[in-house]
Amino acid sequence: MSESRYYTEEGLQKLRDELDFMTTKERRQISQAIAEARDKGDLSENAEYDAAKDAQGLLEFKISKLQNIISHARIIDESKMDASKVLILSNVTIKNLKNGATMRYTLVPEKEANMKEGKISVNSPIAKGLLGKSVGDKAEISVPAGIIEFEIVEVSR
Repeated sequence: MSESRYYTEEGLQKLRDELDFMTTKERRQISQAIAEARDKGDLSENAEYDAAKDAQGLLEFKISKLQNIISHARIIDESKMDASKVLILSNVTIKNLKNGATMRYTLVPEKEANMKEGKISVNSPIAKGLLGKSVGDKAEISVPAGIIEFEIVEVSR
């Protein structure tokens, strides 16, 4: 299974909410679209009916996939993690040693990454370079622009 299995409680709840929306509202909308298209007559030449059936098949596939992800999901237990090292769910402040810029990120499971919120995937090059490091450690991280050296300024949960 290539999907990430580890989620925060918040991330897993978002998946459950998305599944609930699909199974209640979207299913109902597609069923109505199929019924309306069926009422228009000959189904063999009814493009609306074909499109609605295709949409139904795609939705059911998405629902099935999401149900599988949720059933295999595991919640990350922060209480058993070393808060002095950069790990998944760490809030880490780093300083670019070349230009002095500081950045703050939260390392999250891949499915929960959101750059606008400062959440980067634990599988990203920056996160991989920071994992296991402590405050004061330096990390040379290979990014598309080359190798950048960072210093870990702060680590928290």
